[in-house]
Amino acid sequence: MARVRIAGVGMIPFAKPGQSEDWDVMAEKAIRLALADAGVGYELIQQAYAGYVYADSTAGQSALYRVGCTGIPIVNVNNNCSTGSTALYLARQAIESGAIDCALAFGFEQMLPGALGAVFNDRKRTLDHHLTRQEAILGQDDTSPLVAQQFGGAGLDYQSRYGTPDEVFGMISVKARAHAANNPFALLRAPITLDEVMESKHLYGPLTRFQACPPTCGAAAAVLVSPAFAAKHGLNAGVEIVGQAMTTDYASTFEGSSMMSVVGYEMTREAARMVYDQAGVGPGDIRAIELHDCFTANELISYEALGLCPEGGAEAYIRSGGNTYGGTHVTNPSGGLLSKGHPLGATGLAQCYELTQQLRGNADARQVEGVRFALQHNLGLGGACVVTMYGRA
Repeated sequence: MARVRIAGVGMIPFAKPGQSEDWDVMAEKAIRLALADAGVGYELIQQAYAGYVYADSTAGQSALYRVGCTGIPIVNVNNNCSTGSTALYLARQAIESGAIDCALAFGFEQMLPGALGAVFNDRKRTLDHHLTRQEAILGQDDTSPLVAQQFGGAGLDYQSRYGTPDEVFGMISVKARAHAANNPFALLRAPITLDEVMESKHLYGPLTRFQACPPTCGAAAAVLVSPAFAAKHGLNAGVEIVGQAMTTDYASTFEGSSMMSVVGYEMTREAARMVYDQAGVGPGDIRAIELHDCFTANELISYEALGLCPEGGAEAYIRSGGNTYGGTHVTNPSGGLLSKGHPLGATGLAQCYELTQQLRGNADARQVEGVRFALQHNLGLGGACVVTMYGRA
């Protein structure tokens, strides 16, 4: 089948909770930016996929009606932190199937300050399988944020295998801020030292406060089209999806005593394997990568799950600068979740925005040299992982 093209992307700067516009206003702005970037009117959109976690039912319609009411199907998507890329996945599938030629994927989130927690406390928890396994492995700890325990526990798991010092995890935060300095959309752009990272409040395992992504509010969007549609309308859709896979948890997630498994290591590894097979492109062909760095521990284990370095090789990869400009890959040239922030529904589409700009050569001071292929990794506990390979059309 013909590969689906990214015709246009749009996003707004992410903001601290309490300092953003309302969610529907943010979504409208991102959508209008994506439509303008694509050079298409809203009347040409045939289906839309709206990603969000904390808004109410049919919030996608409420946001999109600000742009227009054309009667098209609007599908609301919630897959925790991988929500935005799940919307992208569904839009790509609809076009690739031949059902439509032009789709909109957008995501938004208006978040509250502080660590993530349960919203619906009057019913059984949706992460019951994962939390039960986590409690069996780590026990209960009421002094640390729950999500920090999950990913900090994965960091401890990794350290028990390979003896990686705490400071190696902290080095990822230093790198993230250095990249974010060149991104006007990032929330945290000021440089930070390794000492500052390591001396910030301890969370769990090897993690400190400056190794956790901040909650933010924001929105991002993408217009996807078929090659035939792009040609018919004279669109400059020069970026294509050359491979994409979505995985959910395997039985191994809930077996054994690995917190790396609980937080999605196998989902990432298998999704990446499928994408490399589809694309005929491997880690050595990729220069720019946006991966899900909700905590430094997840970035570190994702290096290996994505095949960017050998298992047990993350420390050498980080210390040698393999993950930054001048190295083998540039991971999170945008600054990633650690610096941009993480408005859950918007994150996957913000990653799409960054990699589209990289492949277009429009990333300004953060431009990675020689980008022909770019990789996206977006992970949601509960669980879902979407890995996407982009290339120049």
